Order: sequence, then structure tokens, then C-alpha cells
Amino acid sequence: MCDLPLITDPNLITGVERAEDAGVYKLNDELAIVQTLDFFTPIVDDPYTFGQIAAANALSDVYAMGGRPLTAMNIVCFPVKTMDISVLKQILAGGLDKIREAGVVLVGGHSVDDQELKYGLSVTGTIHPARVVLNSGARAGDKLILTKPLGTGIINTAAKGGAAVKEVIDRTVRCMSTLNRTASELMIEAGVNACTDVTGFGLLGHACEMIEGANVGMVFYSTAVPLFPEAREFAIMGLVPGGTYRNKEFRSHMVELAGDIPDDLLLILFDAQTSGGLLISIPPTRAERLLQRLHSGGATEAAIIGEVVTEPKGKIVVR
Repeated sequence: MCDLPLITDPNLITGVERAEDAGVYKLNDELAIVQTLDFFTPIVDDPYTFGQIAAANALSDVYAMGGRPLTAMNIVCFPVKTMDISVLKQILAGGLDKIREAGVVLVGGHSVDDQELKYGLSVTGTIHPARVVLNSGARAGDKLILTKPLGTGIINTAAKGGAAVKEVIDRTVRCMSTLNRTASELMIEAGVNACTDVTGFGLLGHACEMIEGANVGMVFYSTAVPLFPEAREFAIMGLVPGGTYRNKEFRSHMVELAGDIPDDLLLILFDAQTSGGLLISIPPTRAERLLQRLHSGGATEAAIIGEVVTEPKGKIVVR
């Protein structure tokens, strides 16, 4: 973000001053609003499916903060002169079905004529001001849980190149279309110290945001990280999105490799995700119980993938 003067407000719990997943503004001692927006170009061919994924992705930021999304507004960029309006109707139908699944009310939106198709949501939710889950609250000794497998960016790239079979694409789409609602509710009940959702900056990129400038670091156990197995094959073939390489270039100075970590696996850890899972930092005494409840709640691939450590501060060690 450019160096603009920030507007201060005593009721602003978190805004643009650090890389949180959403903004939170306190209305009174019992209620705060959570605000976010996200939109992007299609990552799948089917318009309805694209709408579902884009909606799930936008809602995820509220879930990551521990909030409950209440209302949403459509954000649409559509090439009205070159694309049939039926495509837009299908996108909006997919988004609306996912919004309904989340128990959220669509209250409006805005559209513009654009040469490149884009879709997403602006989402408003609520939370108790004292119960906001920040990405910066990780404590030494915490266990790190990831609720969805990695590799969607690489698989989507392979799909565009015709290298991914339908079964792999369908499994990836189901993952991206799955709301983080249940995982968020379960982590709130368990009592967590920090959380972020894993999206465009990849697992390691978002983890770096959690410890940047902090008095703790993290250790990730690479063999414990859930991932789509086909993603490794595609990474070796070079079917990797540009965003993944940019993530690696930008954050490599904060990442230390302990042992022989294959290049393809490291790329998956940096892979730019769409509608990824939650990365949860939780006290060790509560981790196994939360993991069991996540599995029972449908997040069957959720796993403990690392821990928060006192040294090296501000660094991530991948073993």
C-alpha cells in the first residue's frame, strides 16, 4: 500500500495499519462490524462454479476474524459488448446460492462495463469487540492447524493448460467452493490465539504476515501439510502461476529451510490459493480436540502442520 496518512479512530479495532484479513470497527461495548471485499477474474470455465468460489472466497475473510457475516453486495465487472448476459446470470446465481448457504443476505451491489470479467463480494459481519481473532496473536508453544489442502493455484494453472483431468479439477473445485464457516465456528468454540485464511499470498506468505515484527517465529513440518498430490507433479512440470513465484521472491528472506526440501514442495507452500483454508494458532492443550472436531465437521484433511516458537523471531523454519 502507498504511504498515505492513516485516519485514526478510537473505535477502529483493526484497519489498514497491518495485514489483517478484514477491518473491524466497534459500534459499542458489545458489538463491532467486520468489513471486507474481494473479487477476481474467472479461475474455472463454468460461470456458476466461478460465482460460488468467488463468494466463498470473499466470505472467508470474515470467518478468519472470528466474525459472523450478515450481508453481502455484488461486485461485477462485465464485458457487455462481447459476452452474453446469460454468463453473468449464471455467475450471480452461483454466488447467491453460496451466500444463502452461509446464511447471509444479499442487499445490492454495483456493476461496470469492463473488457475483463470480474466478480466478488463486499461483505459485512458482526463480532463482539473483545472476541476478534487477529492474525497477530500467535503465542510461543501454539500448534498450527491448516483446514484445507494446498495446491489449488497450481492445479488451476494445469487445468487451463489442459493437463489436469476432470476428477482432479472437480476435487479442487469442491475444496474452493467449501465455506470456512464450520471451521471458524469450531475454532471460536475451542478458543484460539490467532487465525488467517490462506489465499493469494500462499501458506508461507500469510504465515509471514502473522509473525512479521513479532517476538515469535514458526516451524512448519513440510510432510504434515495437506496438499493435493497432483500439485507436486504439476509443479515439477512448471505449471505454476506467476503469483506463486512472486510470493516466493517476496517472502523468501523470512523463510529458512532445515533439511532437503524439494523445490516443487516449496512452491506448493508458497502457492497462491483461491478460497483456501484457515491457518489457526491454538494452545497445544486444545489442538487435538479442535482437530478432531474439524474432522467430524467435514474438514477431513485438516492437520497440525507446525508450531509457534520463540526462536528464530520473525522467521519461519520449514523442516
